[in-house]
Amino acid sequence: MKNKIYLSALSFWLIQTAHAAGGDLGQAEKQATNWTAILMFIAFVVLTLFITKWAANRTKSASDFYTAGGGITGFQNGLAIAGDYMSAASFLGISAAVYLNGYDGLIYSIGFLVGWPVITFLMAERLRNLGRFTFADVAAYRFKQSPVRMFAATSTLVVVAFYLIAQMVGAGQLIKLLFGLDYWLAVVIVGTLMMVYVLFGGMTATTWVQIIKAVMLLAGASFMAFMVMAQFNFSPEALFAKSVEVHEKKSAIMGPGGFISDPISAISFGMALMFGTAGLPHIMMRFFTVPNAKEARKSVFWATTWIGYFYILTFIIGFGAIVLVSTNPEFKDAAGKLLGGSNMAAVHLANAVGGNLFLGFISAVAFATILAVVAGLTLSGASAVSHDLYATVFKNGNASSANELKVSRITTIALGIIAVLLGILFEKQNIAFMVSLAFAIAASANFPVLFMSVLWKDCTTRGATIGGFLGLFSALILTILSKSIWVDIMHNPTAIFPYQSSALFSMIIAFVGIWFFSITDKSERARIDRAGFEAQTIRSETGIGAVEASGH
Repeated sequence: MKNKIYLSALSFWLIQTAHAAGGDLGQAEKQATNWTAILMFIAFVVLTLFITKWAANRTKSASDFYTAGGGITGFQNGLAIAGDYMSAASFLGISAAVYLNGYDGLIYSIGFLVGWPVITFLMAERLRNLGRFTFADVAAYRFKQSPVRMFAATSTLVVVAFYLIAQMVGAGQLIKLLFGLDYWLAVVIVGTLMMVYVLFGGMTATTWVQIIKAVMLLAGASFMAFMVMAQFNFSPEALFAKSVEVHEKKSAIMGPGGFISDPISAISFGMALMFGTAGLPHIMMRFFTVPNAKEARKSVFWATTWIGYFYILTFIIGFGAIVLVSTNPEFKDAAGKLLGGSNMAAVHLANAVGGNLFLGFISAVAFATILAVVAGLTLSGASAVSHDLYATVFKNGNASSANELKVSRITTIALGIIAVLLGILFEKQNIAFMVSLAFAIAASANFPVLFMSVLWKDCTTRGATIGGFLGLFSALILTILSKSIWVDIMHNPTAIFPYQSSALFSMIIAFVGIWFFSITDKSERARIDRAGFEAQTIRSETGIGAVEASGH
C-alpha cells in the first residue's frame, strides 16, 4: 500500500514536470557506459556546434542575438516552440504516469495542451506587434519604463532560475543512468554546451537546435508508437485490453484517478499550466523571432499541432510500456522494480521495440532535449538582464547594440556557472516543485501584468508593478509553505499551506492588486498611461509601427 501511495504521488509530480525537460528523475543509479548512446550524443553535439558556427557568422547585432533578426518562418518557429515543450520529462514523465496509472496520464496531457490555443491565439499577435526582444517590451509599452522592467526582469530571472535547476538536475540524473557518467560531469557538460550555443549563436542557433531536436523526438516517438501498435494489428482496443489484463490495477487504469479528490489543487494546478504557458519568458521570446503577426499566428498553429500529436504518441507509449516492459523481467531489478524507476518506462520500451541502437538514439535525444531547453532559458535570462535592466533602466535606452550584446554574453556565462553550481547543489533534492513553481510564478506574475496592460484601459504603471510583485511574492511564499517544500524539503511535520499548487490564490492576488492600485492611482503618470491605451490597441491589432524583421 505504501508503495502504491508513493507511486501515485510520484506520477502526480511527474506531470507537474511534464513540460520541463528532464524533470524529477529521482536519484538514478549510475549504470554501465552505453557507448551507442554516447556516440549518438556526440554526433548530435557535433552537428549542433556546426549550426552554432553558422549562426555566429550571422549574429552581428542585438536583434540577431535575441530574435534571430526576426527572420524565422512561422512553420520553423512552431516547430521550435514545440521543441521547447516536447521535452524529455514530457516524454518520460507522461508515459511514466500512463505506465503507473493508465488513463490518468492522458487527462493531464490534455489539460496541459488546452492552454495553448486559448492563450497564445489571444496573445501571440499582440506580442509580435508590441514587442521587440523581451516580454517587458510588451508589458511596459505605455507605462513608465524603469519600474515595470525592474519587475519583468526580476520575475523572468526567478522563473528561469527554477526552470534551469530542474533541467540541470534532470540532465545529471538521466546521464548518470543512461551514459554511466558521474553526475557532476553530466551537469558540467550540459552547462558548457549551453553556454557555447547561446554565447556564439544566440537565438538563431538555439532555434535550429530546437527544430532538429523536435524532429528527432517526433521521429523517435512515432517509431515507438508504430512498433507498439504493430504488435496489436493497429487495434487500440486490443492494446487496452492487454494492458488491463497485465496491470496490477486491472480495469481501474481505464478510469480517472485520485487527483480529482482534491479539486482545489486540481483547479489551481490546471490554472498554472494553462496561464503559465503565456507567461513563460522563453516561450514569449519566440514570437519576436518571426517577421510579422501573421507568421506569429502560424507558429502557434504549428506548435499546437505538433504538441497535440506528440501527446497522443506518449499515451500509446505508456500503454505499450505496460504490456511490453512490465511483463519483461529483463527490465526489472531483483525486487521486481523497474530499473532506474518508473520514469525510465519509455527508455526501456525503446530497448524492447528497437534494441540497443534505438535505445542509444532515444537516450541521446532525451539529453539533446535538455540542452535545447536550457539554451532557450539562458537566452531569455540574459536578455532580461542586458535589454531590460542594463539598456533600458540603467542606460535609459541609450546603450549601443554592441554594449548590450557584450552584457548579454557576460550574463550568459554567469547564468551558466550559477546553473551548474545549483544543479550540483540540488542533486539529492526532489526538484519537481521547482518546475511547478516556475509555472505558478509565470501564471501569477507575468501573465496578469501582460494581460491587463494589453487589454485593460485603466491599467497604470503603479498597478502593473505592485500587482505583479504581489503575484510573484505570493506564488513564492505559498509554494514554500506548501507540502512540497515545507514538509518534503525542510522536514517540518505539517504544511502551513494545504494545497499542492498556489496559482489559484496567487493569480487572484495579482489581478486584484493590479486592479486596486490602478483604479486608486490619480497621479499625472496614470493619466499618461490611460491616454496611451488607444495607440497601443491600434498597434497591437494592426501591426502599424511594429519592428520589422531584418532580411535573412
